[in-house]
Amino acid sequence: QVQLVESGGGLVQAGGSLRLACAASGSIWGFSTMAWYRQAPGKQRDFVARISRAGSAYYADSVEGRFTISRVGAENTVYLQMNNLKPEDTAVYYCNVLGTNTWGQGTQVTVSS
Repeated sequence: QVQLVESGGGLVQAGGSLRLACAASGSIWGFSTMAWYRQAPGKQRDFVARISRAGSAYYADSVEGRFTISRVGAENTVYLQMNNLKPEDTAVYYCNVLGTNTWGQGTQVTVSS
């Protein structure tokens, strides 16, 4: 069974950057698409970005142009580079094997104004 472990969250000022990582316990190349979601307090979990096995990326409108998703098969890791962070980006960020119920434990991102 695949396990996902997120890391890289923290506290940052508005306009700053963070890079999240999602390490998979097994090869991620066998999965069709990997994704990042986020959940702010009291809100539903929302889609942030996804990347196919071929490397095609797709983003939510709210993060387009600021966030970049990438994957490194040799490291079994998916990254989310987040630039120009805003207070509304504050949430717990989760990694997901798209279309499955396989999730990581989440990593907290807090952006102060």
